Amino acid sequence: MTKDNSKKGYWVAKANVVSSDKQQEYGKLAEEVVKKFNGKFIIRGGRQETKEGDEYSRNVVVEFPSYEIAISAYESEEYRQALKVLNGGAIRLYAVVEGY
Repeated sequence: MTKDNSKKGYWVAKANVVSSDKQQEYGKLAEEVVKKFNGKFIIRGGRQETKEGDEYSRNVVVEFPSYEIAISAYESEEYRQALKVLNGGAIRLYAVVEGY
């Protein structure tokens, strides 16, 4: 399988917030990472209805210029710092996904 750098990359997250203070601080730091790596929020909260599977109160989708950039953003030192701040502040499902 060959890499196609024209395909966008996405962070796809579902979360139940445990600590709103930790979540807010994490959110500020994560937003800076998204900006640094030229990402943009497609979904960030908003109304929802879970139709299948476990209920999560928060959904986030961030679009990046490529899958490789999305991976680099997630693995960046800045994002590691954001995760340290979050540290148990949310129960999450998180994936980095290549666009279609």
